[in-house]
Amino acid sequence: MQTLTKLIALLVLGFSIQFIQAQETSNQDKIAALEAQKEQVVTQEKEWLKAEVEAVNVQLDNNEITQEEADGLKADFASKHALNIENRLAIIDNRIALLERNEHVPYDTGANLEGFIITVGKDEDSDTYDLKSIYIGPEQKKEPKKYDRRTTSDLVFAIGFNNAIIEGQSLNDSPYKLGGSGFVELGWAWKTRLLKNSNAIRLKYGVSFQWNKLDIKDNLYFQEVDDVVSLEEFPLNLDKSKFRSTNLVFPVHLEFGPSKKIERENYFRYSTHKKFKIGLGGYGGFVIQSLQKLKYDDEQGNFQKDKIKDFNTNNFVYGLSSYISWGHVGIYAKYDLSTIFKDQAIDQNNISLGLRFDMD
Repeated sequence: MQTLTKLIALLVLGFSIQFIQAQETSNQDKIAALEAQKEQVVTQEKEWLKAEVEAVNVQLDNNEITQEEADGLKADFASKHALNIENRLAIIDNRIALLERNEHVPYDTGANLEGFIITVGKDEDSDTYDLKSIYIGPEQKKEPKKYDRRTTSDLVFAIGFNNAIIEGQSLNDSPYKLGGSGFVELGWAWKTRLLKNSNAIRLKYGVSFQWNKLDIKDNLYFQEVDDVVSLEEFPLNLDKSKFRSTNLVFPVHLEFGPSKKIERENYFRYSTHKKFKIGLGGYGGFVIQSLQKLKYDDEQGNFQKDKIKDFNTNNFVYGLSSYISWGHVGIYAKYDLSTIFKDQAIDQNNISLGLRFDMD
């Protein structure tokens, strides 16, 4: 009900703006706007014809149609758009004649003087309206859809548990708290279809920020002596002991899984909406910052909060990662092959497990 109310309110707002602007606009301005629309009509129809001809050429290259069929389709499209131009220009000419003949026209003549409009986007997969795709603003020129779009992009967000694999120890003996140690990843990814006539294999690549946090238990903290980092007992009682690294990485995955092919008159797309997919790959990048936070009461009982930056961490980070998803949500795991520190008493490698959200 709230969604419907918002939509109605937005539509009323859009109509109100258009009505107010129509009242304040002279006939000469409207006529000038309609004359400009005539040029846009010709350009628009030519662009749509070009897109349809390109689509026919792709079908011909894929041996889906013969040369004779391709020539016939192109001729039909050319005839259709020529008639479209003729009809649309006639409509505009009639509107101009109406404005020239009447000083006051109390209804819409189609002369949009860069007024505000409201559009509600459709989901290509379901043909349902999506309120998240509402646009309010100046009318924008519509570009013809590309017949085959092999590369798409989307936002990637992941969150979950983080810990470390320590040489000679199991995770049960980890000095890091399971609940307080976590990771977050936020980035942008591109996905490219690798096969010409199938979407079974995709290459997914992009750029992400990763934040890996370790919540240290047993009153321990990281201490660096002669460039060697080790976990040591803190001389006072620690309230909190945390370590965080911030990384800029470039993930690359091979993604496998079924797709739904959506075919329209002028284009086609492959959709992985509500489809199973698996990604296998890795990442490499740079450690931007490392930070240790300590909270404790000193010997005088005063609360202290120490922040120690830039330990002797590795400048570069690289590792393996994988995800298993259904639609937009999946289980995500990553493991740093690079150790946390350059020189450390015992080798430690970050390991993470959580949820991954791909908004594709």
